[in-house]
Amino acid sequence: MPRIGPLELIIVLVIIVVVFGIGRLPEVGGGLGKGIREFRRSLTGNNDDDADDAKDDNGV
Repeated sequence: MPRIGPLELIIVLVIIVVVFGIGRLPEVGGGLGKGIREFRRSLTGNNDDDADDAKDDNGV
C-alpha cells in the first residue's frame, strides 16, 4: 500500500483551500471534527443522548 507523503498532503490542502476558501476552513474543520466524534460514539455505543433521556425520565 502506498504511503502518503508531504507533497500529497500539500496538494490536498491546496485543493481544499481552492474549493472552500480561506475564510470557511475553520467552519469545515469544525464540522469534520463533529462528524468524526459522532461516528466514534456510534461505533462504541456511547451516546450522551441516552444519559440525557434518563435524566429527563427521572425528573432530575
